[in-house]
Amino acid sequence: IMDGNGRWAKKRMLNRLRGHAAGIEAVRETIRCASDIGVRYLTIYSFSTENWKRPTDEVDGLMELFAKTMLAEVDALDAEGVRVMTIGDLSALPAATAEAFASAWERTRDNDGMTLVVAVNYGGRAEIIHAFEEYLRCAHDVQAAGGEPVPLTEDALSSHLYTADIPDPELVVRTSGEMRLSNFLLWQAAYAEFVSSDVLWPDFDRYEFLRCILEYQSRERRFGGV
Repeated sequence: IMDGNGRWAKKRMLNRLRGHAAGIEAVRETIRCASDIGVRYLTIYSFSTENWKRPTDEVDGLMELFAKTMLAEVDALDAEGVRVMTIGDLSALPAATAEAFASAWERTRDNDGMTLVVAVNYGGRAEIIHAFEEYLRCAHDVQAAGGEPVPLTEDALSSHLYTADIPDPELVVRTSGEMRLSNFLLWQAAYAEFVSSDVLWPDFDRYEFLRCILEYQSRERRFGGV
């Protein structure tokens, strides 16, 4: 959960968008480090369903930044074997931004290295509602065809989440010292370990990322057992 771009910019008396732009290098560094140490799935929380409430100029700037960054970085990501995918409702994004993400997916979908998941216009609650609606639609179609619908279970609902083909996260990291999920992977993070970093996102580097990994490795994960 990349947090602190605005505060980073404010400390330097800069426009908030300058903070978002500065955070791109932290994204690059984190992707490189995660790939180097064998992380198979890395999800970055880029834009939430609640972020539309921000000033229009900031939202428009972020959308332009997403498109430019994705187009600029896809060659390097592809060369490293990284597969790029998105979770969230892309239908509300500007056409250029949605097309940039779609192009990155088409370009890298057959890569077998780390999967980079970009959560954009994503909200955990919206995802759960979407999954339930999809389950009901499928159940209706099965009944209409004379069959028996699949019972509603955790696995059945999970199969309709945006992350249906992605493992649940083992570790959730949030920067800037905040201690909340902010509607991020609410279903999937039920048993994830949580590490909060005091570092503002643009200053988040390989060493801080590795510190978070080491803290995670020191935890004993019991999944409700003893």
